[in-house]
Amino acid sequence: MAENEESKSAGPGQGSPRRSRGGSRGGSGGGAGASRGGSGDTKTGRGERGGRGGRGGRGRRDRDEPREREFQETLIGVYRCSATVKGGRRLSFGSLVCVGDGKGRVGIGYGKAKEVPGAFQKAIKAGRRSLKRFFITPGGSIPHEVKGRFGASQVILIPAMPGTGVIAGTAVKAILEAGGLTNVLTKVYGSTNTRNVVKAVMDALEKLRSKEMTESLRGVAIL
Repeated sequence: MAENEESKSAGPGQGSPRRSRGGSRGGSGGGAGASRGGSGDTKTGRGERGGRGGRGGRGRRDRDEPREREFQETLIGVYRCSATVKGGRRLSFGSLVCVGDGKGRVGIGYGKAKEVPGAFQKAIKAGRRSLKRFFITPGGSIPHEVKGRFGASQVILIPAMPGTGVIAGTAVKAILEAGGLTNVLTKVYGSTNTRNVVKAVMDALEKLRSKEMTESLRGVAIL
């Protein structure tokens, strides 16, 4: 009888420490959650996700801020090519793009792929690899008249007064504006093939010389 009474009296005593241990665990969890989240619910012991977002969201503000594009890509033309094979016709697409920074650098690129987006991306990469620098006057024009030629196409670039704008066709205007020119007169002679005209414009821009460059090449002072 004495042993049974001791076991009964010991039963409630053994259960109470377990409850206290569980309560201590819940309290420590609540403290940890509050410390991690910064501000948590003391009843549930869980911290808010704001703390985790603070740790994992490094640099999010920088990514969300709008970035200025270094280069301006302009699509000049898309070409569809087909090759006749044993099973039928195999289609592919070509893209002609001009890339410029608006500060005197411009390049053209041609890319070919099975889809138009792929051809466009290839053309942009080719255009960035072929960037060339030319001289621009403070008024957004060219220093002198120049003629460029490629194949049967000829392009003449003529300087213009401020406020004139870029008087040119679609392909020529895209290249000049991408390079940063705002006041230019142009004229195309011969073949009007877009690829040839674009390359003729690039040839003309490469021939531009400033006054200082001309003086150094000739070895004389120009008044």
